[in-house]
Amino acid sequence: MAIALLEAAHAGNLAQVRLLIGAGADVNVCDEQGWTALARAVYNAEARRGFVEVVQALIDAGANVEAAIGYGVRPLMLAAGYGEAEIVQTLLAAGADVLARNEGGYTALMMVKQKHYVDVINLLNEAERDAGVVEGSCESKNAPGVNVITFLKRPANSPAS
Repeated sequence: MAIALLEAAHAGNLAQVRLLIGAGADVNVCDEQGWTALARAVYNAEARRGFVEVVQALIDAGANVEAAIGYGVRPLMLAAGYGEAEIVQTLLAAGADVLARNEGGYTALMMVKQKHYVDVINLLNEAERDAGVVEGSCESKNAPGVNVITFLKRPANSPAS
């Protein structure tokens, strides 16, 4: 049942994922490389997309949003690195740690700045600000050797300049 859940999540098969969860599949099971069903649903390289509905179903069933795969990469970092803004939003809403770092010392924001996914950069900047990180602090610095222009959305109650 565990392998079936991993495969269904990777394929984005929401009906099968729900069926397997309902039958008692362990939502935190991982494959031999350490990939959980959640990580597999966050991004499927063959399909070139992630599956937000499957991600939400796994989270609702108790999937660990901080379960790291190789190199300490967490689901939030994976979603950010592939520009999956809707999944980033879902993971943040589920309490994913925006300040977590992989084994190289990179946060999700540092990783996404290298790829220029503006929507994801904005989401992560807002989440870091909500987490108390002040712009310019050592917590929100760019990845080593990378110069980045950060695009921030103006707060809803702020007048246009």
